[in-house]
Amino acid sequence: MNRAKRTEIFERLKAANPAPTTELVYSSTFELLIAVILSAQATDKGVNKATARLFPVANTPQAILDLGEDGLKAHIKTIGLFNSKAKNIIAACRMLVDAHGGEVPRERKALEALPGVGRKTANVVLNTAFGEPAMAVDTHIFRVANRTRLAPGKTPLAVELGLLKFIPKAFLQDAHHWLILHGRYVCTARKPHCPDCIIRDLCEYQDKTPAANSEKPAADATS
Repeated sequence: MNRAKRTEIFERLKAANPAPTTELVYSSTFELLIAVILSAQATDKGVNKATARLFPVANTPQAILDLGEDGLKAHIKTIGLFNSKAKNIIAACRMLVDAHGGEVPRERKALEALPGVGRKTANVVLNTAFGEPAMAVDTHIFRVANRTRLAPGKTPLAVELGLLKFIPKAFLQDAHHWLILHGRYVCTARKPHCPDCIIRDLCEYQDKTPAANSEKPAADATS
């Protein structure tokens, strides 16, 4: 995969979706942080259903603290691992109130110090809320980066660093969202939709799925 291919890939992704963004529903940096914490091993759709109940009731660190852990659980119980997520969110809200004046910090170190916030979550917040060219490597981005050979790597961190190194600077801000959406809807895990892929000719995946009509057997000449 060379620079020319990488540039063309992102030019096409940008042309198809000029202003990509997260599918999580939020109206503040704090709401985004909570939604991303909840999204671990959960779908964005499921998270949005839960936060649609939670945020009208409590959408600041202090409001969630006032809700309490049991009260928070009642709003997010439809999400996987809700018990541990509620515990982490309460602890994170306490830290936000005590150490950051109720505001979400912009620094990676401070974000990753919050309970329930790892490198991937911090990257989402830095990228989506603060406009930093961060790359949150989830399962979708990890798969796309390796399949296409954009930035192959054996670990999420290796892929993250490779993408930050190889993606042309002009595309770095939105690359996170383009790659997630591409992995979620086109370059899917079990059977990628290669015939419908706008970067099919640039992708270096060796086992591309064929078009439906190419899988049909040839007509019998004697029939």
